[in-house]
Amino acid sequence: MKIALMDSGIGLLPAAAAVRRLRPDADLVISSDPDGMPWGPRTPEDLTERALAVARAAAAHRPDALVVGCNTASVHALPALRAALEPLVPVIGTVPAIKPAAAGGGKVAIWATPATTGSPYQRGLIREFAAGAEVTEVPCPGLADAVEHDDAEGVRRAVAAAAALTPPDTRALVLGCTHYELVEEQIRAALPRAAGQPPLVFHGSAEAVAAQALRRIGAEADPGAAPTGTLTVLHSGRPGTLTPAALAYAEGRALGATAAAH
Repeated sequence: MKIALMDSGIGLLPAAAAVRRLRPDADLVISSDPDGMPWGPRTPEDLTERALAVARAAAAHRPDALVVGCNTASVHALPALRAALEPLVPVIGTVPAIKPAAAGGGKVAIWATPATTGSPYQRGLIREFAAGAEVTEVPCPGLADAVEHDDAEGVRRAVAAAAALTPPDTRALVLGCTHYELVEEQIRAALPRAAGQPPLVFHGSAEAVAAQALRRIGAEADPGAAPTGTLTVLHSGRPGTLTPAALAYAEGRALGATAAAH
């Protein structure tokens, strides 16, 4: 079994690590675009062109499925990616976990990039899945970039700014950018709970996307499988290795450890 994941940078790490946990025997191909990142400021047409190039580089390794481990690319490029690769390679997009967050009731906050916050796409998801909930959209300028470059001070500043915009009685927090899942603990620490308040519930996408990828290829989760899965890393189509920034996060180190074992 081989599963590919793509993103402009290291936002694909949470989903890749989740696939590795569910199927330690799956071979992984992670395809990023250091030559073209960040994708967020690009026009939808330009972003789609970059995403297609990164996807085709991954598809050349003949994966059983391709995960688009990026919310922005899923918004703008998913139809083009599916038209180019399916039915040969199923393509799985990443959607912010607004539906499960709203299902629990109470106040919901959605942390996302400035481009996604307030966008017709996110507003549509809120209307469809969270119509009865009180939702606060929180833009997080600079957070994805700071995570991408392992800029601890930049992460601290961006998280503090977003925390200041998050209502203190928020019950559920949606991490609406895959990069944010890499710094969940820093985000949690910036949103302390008052005495008697229930813990803040975080909703990322990585686990659901990994499970969906397995479903699409008719595979079952088997966390106890032999850890024989290999790791192939592509940088704008070129063979490479995990970057120092990727290895700064637990998810990257977990992938690196399994790669070093083979």
